[in-house]
Amino acid sequence: MKVTPVMDARTRRWRAALFLFMLATGVSMASWVARTPAVRDALEVSTGAMGLVLFGLSIGSMAGVLASGGLVRRHGGRLVIAVGAALLVAGLLVIAGGAALEVSGGVFGGLALFGAGMGLAEVAFNIEGAAVERTVGRPVLPVLHGCFSLGTVVGALAGMGLTALRFPVGWHLAAVAVAVTAAGVWTVRAVPAGTGRAEADADAQDPGSGSETGDGQGTGGERTGGVRGQLAVWRDRRLVLIGLIVLAMAFAEGSANDWLPLLMVDGHGTSATAGSLTFMLFAVAMTTGRFAGGPLLVRYGPAAVVRASAVVAAAGVALVIFSDSALLAGAAVVLWGLGASLGFPVTISAAGEDARPGDASARVAAVSTAGYAAFLVGPPSLGFLADHVGLRNAMVVVLVLLGGAALITGALRRRTASPVAEVPSAQSDLV
Repeated sequence: MKVTPVMDARTRRWRAALFLFMLATGVSMASWVARTPAVRDALEVSTGAMGLVLFGLSIGSMAGVLASGGLVRRHGGRLVIAVGAALLVAGLLVIAGGAALEVSGGVFGGLALFGAGMGLAEVAFNIEGAAVERTVGRPVLPVLHGCFSLGTVVGALAGMGLTALRFPVGWHLAAVAVAVTAAGVWTVRAVPAGTGRAEADADAQDPGSGSETGDGQGTGGERTGGVRGQLAVWRDRRLVLIGLIVLAMAFAEGSANDWLPLLMVDGHGTSATAGSLTFMLFAVAMTTGRFAGGPLLVRYGPAAVVRASAVVAAAGVALVIFSDSALLAGAAVVLWGLGASLGFPVTISAAGEDARPGDASARVAAVSTAGYAAFLVGPPSLGFLADHVGLRNAMVVVLVLLGGAALITGALRRRTASPVAEVPSAQSDLV
């Protein structure tokens, strides 16, 4: 008989804090994206020069993502979230100041700070979310990522409205920074100390922690510290397959975020407004899929859900690529969004399942880093391919990756009968 743990008040605050700040980060990201044209006009730069300014976001994001896992294992998730929130707020304020003063270098620096804060916080949030899942014994990460998606919808709508009102972009981003500060303070106070660090310390004290398991998966202190520890988790063949799945699913999500409006405008001849509305439809579909995915995961399991998700996303991408009807392609974006919605959170959750407590944060950090790398770095590479074959044809890469992911989702099957087996060790972080 399946036993569902009862959440105490502190665990509920922990979970609610993660939901709140992921919502806030989604609002902040969409607020920046929605005001990008206004910032470009304020800086009076060309599209090419604006691309160089935007490069600050990529640099900061990858630096934050690559550093976050090791920092969590060294200092714990709460401190990393606090630093990430501070950098995110500082970045928003510097962007606002740079736009108001018409200083391109200021906006570049602000984007680098903003990206670093996002990268640090989001990997730490995935580690915290996986720990909450092990505590409560049911899916949490899909809703956690759904809160980010919901935040992007809210931020985009607010940004569109303020743009129509010609509200100054500097004051807009400064107001978002104040809201993120409030959410960050409450979140840091509600998150328990040392989630990732406590697991590493406990594992290091385990006299059997240096052994190798039969499937090639190392355990123990070697796994949780330093660069060698970050690389050692990939000895587990199952984790490698999970990493390949998250690469494909994150690539599909990131490709829509980077290219969907332009894909509709250049590939299907729609107006710029229709392209933006199509992206909004994608964001709403992503949000819906993530909030509705929990019961499906409980009933059918992660392997079946992600396999179906990859197939649905592939069907949506195929219609966008091969259909000559702009209306049908726009409608197919719903399938693309619904299918891509659960890939990232479910694979991260699977990475932390059935692992020794000392391994869980390292495995989650490794898969999160792989996913964010695909999300941030992979989709821009489609632009180079599109120069030769066109943007619609370049999206065939996304279709192939989704098909490959559907074939290896068996790696997501749980090894144990119930995730509740990890509850006692996860709950120890709360006392």
